[in-house]
Amino acid sequence: MQQRAQRVAITDRARNVLRQLIDYHGAVLLHQCDAYADPASPRWFPARECPVGSADVLLGYLPWHTEFWMCAEQFELWKHTHLTVDVASARGGDPVTAPERVRFRIRSRLLTDAEVATLPPPRTGADRMT
Repeated sequence: MQQRAQRVAITDRARNVLRQLIDYHGAVLLHQCDAYADPASPRWFPARECPVGSADVLLGYLPWHTEFWMCAEQFELWKHTHLTVDVASARGGDPVTAPERVRFRIRSRLLTDAEVATLPPPRTGADRMT
């Protein structure tokens, strides 16, 4: 049986920062949209303040059930791409000591045809509301 491909992964460093954010803020989610100032930097939000729209696409889950969402328009451009979440220091900050000033960064690569064939159908924000 072939294992399903994933659309999103996370580096160890980003995982550590994510844990710190969750410890401080409770459940969070990541949301990436080309409408943000830097479309390669997904924003994090407390899960209760989520900006997920009905057309947004759930790319997958990071550790601790952290959802990673992308706006529909950007997903159309990136649907054959695997994303790896990493971190970069915000101006004047170290993400390890100041997680609130962290800036998540995305590294990407194209999915192989074999990976695309095993991807589950993407869920949308509309699915979340039902």
